[in-house]
Amino acid sequence: MIKIKNLTGGYHNHHPVIKNLSLHVKKQDFFGIIGPNGSGKSTLVKMMSGVLPFDSGEIYIHDYSIQKYSAKALAKEIAVLSQHNTQHFAFTVQETVELGRYAFKEGFFRTETQKDQEIVTRVMKSTGIDSFGHLTLDQLSGGERQRVLLAQALAQEPEILILDEPTNHLDLAYQKELLDLLKNNIESEELTVVAIFHDLNIASLYCDQIMLLNDGEIVLNDAPETVLRPKQINQTYHTEVERFAHTTLAKPQIMLKPSKDKQRKQKIQINQTLLKIKEEHIILKSPIPLRTMSSGVLNSGLGWYKHFINRHVDNKYNIKDYKQDMCHYLKQSSLKESETVAMMTAAQLENVGISEIETGDFSLLVVVTAGVNNAIDASLGEKHEFKLIPGTINTWIFVSGKLTEEAFLQSIVTATEAKTIALRELNVLDQLTQTLATGTSTDSILVAATQEGAQLEFGGPITPLGSQIGKAVYQTTKQALENYYGNIKSNDS
Repeated sequence: MIKIKNLTGGYHNHHPVIKNLSLHVKKQDFFGIIGPNGSGKSTLVKMMSGVLPFDSGEIYIHDYSIQKYSAKALAKEIAVLSQHNTQHFAFTVQETVELGRYAFKEGFFRTETQKDQEIVTRVMKSTGIDSFGHLTLDQLSGGERQRVLLAQALAQEPEILILDEPTNHLDLAYQKELLDLLKNNIESEELTVVAIFHDLNIASLYCDQIMLLNDGEIVLNDAPETVLRPKQINQTYHTEVERFAHTTLAKPQIMLKPSKDKQRKQKIQINQTLLKIKEEHIILKSPIPLRTMSSGVLNSGLGWYKHFINRHVDNKYNIKDYKQDMCHYLKQSSLKESETVAMMTAAQLENVGISEIETGDFSLLVVVTAGVNNAIDASLGEKHEFKLIPGTINTWIFVSGKLTEEAFLQSIVTATEAKTIALRELNVLDQLTQTLATGTSTDSILVAATQEGAQLEFGGPITPLGSQIGKAVYQTTKQALENYYGNIKSNDS
């Protein structure tokens, strides 16, 4: 569709802005251009749209040199949507869109044909502006005005649409609305889109391919997951970022890393003094947010939380609306939902097991509540009827230390293995299969870390962190279960 070969031009202070640049944009691609200010993004798209001449090299549209197109012929191939709207006349929405048909009108008076009218009506409907076609541009919001200009560009029926920061100055809803419209038109109108983006995350979400430009040269031109890597972004933008996965799409997202606050004179240590144990719940309130990975009833997954609650409920508890019920319970307990990881357990909280371990590099607090009424052999789980019942063995692991993502995951694996050994030693059986149980049907776990101090790379069973987690979880689970069995015996006697 678009081929650029050895393009050089756009002089600034006697030096070319674009330097010997070559690329290929395929038909119906959403092609994004990113790069720091002054990297040559706007200069490049001005050359691609025929607005700015270039010194050497060539730009081809359908293998035909752009320099051989007349202005009118080029307008039938390429439409441009700028970030700056220079239209200050009191045109109506309908009149503004009709201007997009100018290149197709023939004759001295350039009268509008039925085909022109049909195209204008169609693009106004597809962009959702047909309901206010009688209004003037100065009566519209920024997002509405941008949609009108998009409709005007689409009215040209171009094969290529070039956009210079199309979402600049638009709020989130309008950004999504505009880009969704573009994406739909790529499919329905067989459109090819080339767009400049400052927002790397939006570029990742919508673009099929991204070109990272710096100092007029291509750093990388590939799929978003290849281009948006922290090392490349750090080097090009001269800032520090981290990358993470979007929660619902297979698209990378970039996070800025602000400069760290001044280090606290005294590091925070999570220990038993922060625990409050009552008959109805166990609560730990941390003085700082902790990086947490959990399978809690509320706020499961990864996040930063200050408060942790393990609430006792009856084993016949109806959990159809358990999240709403837990939110209500948190409110009654003066805990903010946004700051709290919440779990439920049918185990008696008086049977809680607690362990603390301190080393030179980190310390651990492990809290386990346990009962085995619904003990399960995980390898034979299919033999059981699926029932949602309150969690029974809940394991909390607090680390006063700095964990990597690998360490979080490996710590959970290590803790689960250690819990299974404790169950085996106490000969806990799956009552249905009469085989050794590996846990209960609804166990929950969390690992929370202060993210201060020396970095702990791994959490496997023979690593400094993992070996201590394995030992502590094994001992604490065994302690909690022995308390559980002890209370059963005392109640029976």
